[in-house]
Amino acid sequence: MRGTLMLSWILIICLSLVAVQSQYYSKTLPYHPRPVKVTKLHFFMHEHAGVTAVQVAQVNITGNDNNSSVPFASLVAVNDPLRAGTEPDSEVIGNVQGITLLAGMNASSTQYIDFGFNTGKFNGSSLSVFSRGEPGLTIVGGRGRFMMAKGVALFNPVLINATKVIIEFKVTAIHY
Repeated sequence: MRGTLMLSWILIICLSLVAVQSQYYSKTLPYHPRPVKVTKLHFFMHEHAGVTAVQVAQVNITGNDNNSSVPFASLVAVNDPLRAGTEPDSEVIGNVQGITLLAGMNASSTQYIDFGFNTGKFNGSSLSVFSRGEPGLTIVGGRGRFMMAKGVALFNPVLINATKVIIEFKVTAIHY
C-alpha cells in the first residue's frame, strides 16, 4: 500500500513537470496595433412607406391625442435599399435594416440600424448605428472591413412625401 501511494505521488509530480515544461503556453508577443483607417461614404436610402418601412407597434392612446402623421410611441421596422444616387433606378449598393422608435412629441426618434453593403470593396461589410436622430447618427460598430468602427453618419432628407422618403447620408467611419 505504501509503495503504491509513493508511486502515485511520483507519477503526479512527473506529470505536472511535463505540463509546465511543454509548449502548451505561448510566449507573450509585443502588441503591434493595426493602423487606423478613415473611410468616407456617400449614399442614399430609399424608403417606401408600408413596403420597406412598416409600423409594427403603436401605443394605445384613447382620444385624439395621437393624430400626427408620425405618432408618438410607434415602433417601425425598416429594410430599405441603399443606392448610389437619388434616382429610383440608380445602382443598389446595399440595404439598411433596423428599427426606429418614435419616442418624442416632436417626431424625434431613437434608431438602431445597420448599413449593409453588398457591392464593391465593402461587399459583406456593415456599419452599426445606434443613436437619436439629430443631427446625425453615431456609428457604434461594424463587421467585415468596418470592424470596431466608430464615427458619424450625417443625413439630409432629399425627398419626403406620403409614400416615399429619400435620405442622403454622408458617413465618416474610423475603423481598423
